[in-house]
Amino acid sequence: MPRLLVIETSPRGDHSISRHMTRRFVAEWRASHPGGEVVERDLMETELPFVTAPWLQAYFTPPEQHSPAMKDVLRLSDALVAELLAADHLVIATPVYNYNVPAALKAWVDHIVRKGLTLGHDGQGLVTGKKATVLLASGGVYTEGSPIRDRDIATRYLRLILNVIGITDVTVVAGGGAKVVDLGKETMDGFLARIEPDIERAAAS
Repeated sequence: MPRLLVIETSPRGDHSISRHMTRRFVAEWRASHPGGEVVERDLMETELPFVTAPWLQAYFTPPEQHSPAMKDVLRLSDALVAELLAADHLVIATPVYNYNVPAALKAWVDHIVRKGLTLGHDGQGLVTGKKATVLLASGGVYTEGSPIRDRDIATRYLRLILNVIGITDVTVVAGGGAKVVDLGKETMDGFLARIEPDIERAAAS
């Protein structure tokens, strides 16, 4: 039974364009994968701490030497890694803030890039045989031909991180120019209709 892991990052609830992209993606994925399981990890509802000195001490200590305190500080990180490893398809839905991903998503990345679990001690990614889809909502347009394409840090960053841990089959659905919805120049449904074919193709694969 295929398993889809969805990582949500937007704090805007029903006003979030990336969350609406997710809903359409999940609906298409369920239609293409009858009986498949969807696991949702909402980073806005997860008390995800930034990396601290105790966390790093535990990270660099061999697991067999972990104290109860070290096990406790890594508990959430372990759970996030387990979710990732159990999935067949990872979806990251995110807005773009100042050309990059929100702090909550960066924190998630810091928790799931783990030596010996998702990254080998030789630097090779261990999360292989999986695919990923990035659903990106941005005010600017960064696709091919855009005069500000070089500012597309978020896409490059996520592709890099996913490749580092071993996920090389990555599809990006770019919801650029999303500010038209917030400015009332276009409806949410109208905006999503333009990228619906890209969402459908990513979900069906």
